[in-house]
Amino acid sequence: MPLEPFKTSDALSMGVELELQIVNTYDQDLSSSADDLLALLKRAPFPGSVTPEMTQSMIEIATGVHTRHDALLAQLRAMRDALVAAADRLNVELAGGGTHPFQRWFEQRIFDKPRFQQLSGLYGYLAKQFTVFGQHVHIGCRSADEALFLLHALNRYVPHFIALSASSPFFQGVDTWFDSARLNSVFAFPLSGRAPFVLRWDDFERGYFRKMESTGVVKSMKDFYWDIRPKPEYGTIELRVCDTPLTVERAAALAGYLQALCRYLLEGGDPAPEEDDYLVYTYNRFQACRFGLEGTLVHPRTREPLSIREDVLATVRRLQPHAEALDSVAALQEIERVAGSAGNHASALRAVYARSGSLQGVVRAAVGAWRGDMLS
Repeated sequence: MPLEPFKTSDALSMGVELELQIVNTYDQDLSSSADDLLALLKRAPFPGSVTPEMTQSMIEIATGVHTRHDALLAQLRAMRDALVAAADRLNVELAGGGTHPFQRWFEQRIFDKPRFQQLSGLYGYLAKQFTVFGQHVHIGCRSADEALFLLHALNRYVPHFIALSASSPFFQGVDTWFDSARLNSVFAFPLSGRAPFVLRWDDFERGYFRKMESTGVVKSMKDFYWDIRPKPEYGTIELRVCDTPLTVERAAALAGYLQALCRYLLEGGDPAPEEDDYLVYTYNRFQACRFGLEGTLVHPRTREPLSIREDVLATVRRLQPHAEALDSVAALQEIERVAGSAGNHASALRAVYARSGSLQGVVRAAVGAWRGDMLS
């Protein structure tokens, strides 16, 4: 199948997708209730999009296209409220978080949809282990070449988004010692990682994509699980490294941070991307997954080590005029609060476990946070 033409979209427009956990009320384990929940949600207008995901214990929601942080947040809150009301009627709960702390992957059921069944046949047990939950952020691009520029210019900031969104310290009943254990499941797939370094769409389409298509390995962009990938049918780039945060407020702030960062990059804030920028990419990504904001990255140009926390705070200061131009100052304030004092949601979940000694307590805290309660 030929690669779709890249549709132009409004520059720096944004949209968010969130994969959510469906949880039993009686034991806080995952509930295979996606069919029932989706059927109930179809009975009334929903303030966004809601679709099935790989297994029956998860759903995905998606916003419309926005240019302002406040409007994006308002839609996410409306979607959350509608979901909570529907879940209450079915006596199930919903939660964010990149992983469920103690679900058993082999008990999950693949959603009955042709693509998911095909992926299950291809990837075997990895498909059920893919019961992990991420946030994807789309940023609109005026051209395909602009999309490839942003995709590669963002490479050095990928650890920021991993560390800020990290909410998956527990997996299969244990503390993994990772702030984002979710991404270890994603990395297991053969077409994950980074996109090839190509800056012209013609070269990407006629060179790389056509060669990959000729091998029979890929049929469309959906077959790539890259950290950032172009989405020609939307005219966007899609950042895919974030865990699903515990709150819609954190999700909207991450989108606003990405939007301001893209404006900064398009206006020449950093040197143009080069292939050698990726020399330390895998190492930096590991540091963010393992240690979160306490991790250390290596700057790809200066080769100097940087604290991820301090690099985020320095970037927030550089982005201030761009946030003001985009009316997204509130998003940057939330990012600064997370990096400065509040910490990411992985640290919050570990604090809950330290007090309660119970992974069920961790799930209850995540459920409460999704409903809008203070995380305590």
